[in-house]
Amino acid sequence: MKMPENKEHDDNNQCTLVKFRGIPGLVSFSTILPIHIHTSIEEMAKFTWFWPIIGGFIGIIVGTLGFLLLDVVHVSQFVAAALIYSFAIWFNGFHHLDGLIDFGDGMMVHGTPEKKIAVMRDTNIGVGGISYFLMVALITFTTIGSAPTAMIFYILFISEIAAKMGIVTCATFSNPFPNGTGRFFIESMNIKLLVASLIVTSAIGFLTFNMIGVLGIIGGLIGGTFIAVLARKNFKWATGDVLGTSNEVARMLALLIMTVVLSSLG
Repeated sequence: MKMPENKEHDDNNQCTLVKFRGIPGLVSFSTILPIHIHTSIEEMAKFTWFWPIIGGFIGIIVGTLGFLLLDVVHVSQFVAAALIYSFAIWFNGFHHLDGLIDFGDGMMVHGTPEKKIAVMRDTNIGVGGISYFLMVALITFTTIGSAPTAMIFYILFISEIAAKMGIVTCATFSNPFPNGTGRFFIESMNIKLLVASLIVTSAIGFLTFNMIGVLGIIGGLIGGTFIAVLARKNFKWATGDVLGTSNEVARMLALLIMTVVLSSLG
């Protein structure tokens, strides 16, 4: 018995929606946007390589806020920097910032990797977590506050792509901890997917901000690699907190590199 053509078409559309529903799920996971879609961490993790593109979406929103504050309303740049950074971490749902604080606590512990991870995953906040947050937040804030205002949209746009490039880079070079959601994202990445993400994001960076944009993307790559190496040395494995840390550090480095280069060019 032959299936009706419209029924077969509907089934194909349904299969396509199921296949790609991990992408809107990852958008919801990465932001405060209430996207009501039934998916799982495993389905979202299949699109880890796509995370920098989602970062571009976030970057458009953050960059638009920066443009409005600095180029339209003409708010004081340091006040605008505080508002922009606060909005960025809020729009990201504080997920990655929470990871950075937990990472800092784990780094302060002496002992076995298991002991460090146990401290990193508990609910208490120590001086290590506060210190790591302050270091990253202060550098991020001051670089935004020092960036050329005429280029603020592009700088912020690239920095959010670079932040997610940091995550996929860290995931590629990390060993997954057996427990926790972070392992699904780490296990889904490999060198080929990383190279594909790097090519796409570098192209976006070049088309929107010339070589400055590419340097920003490379900053994200360096940030992710640095955190992956640091995690291997101190924790042996990587968790979701380690990936979150790579996001914050990658954004910071991208902003720092772009701002320093632009300042040196006059």
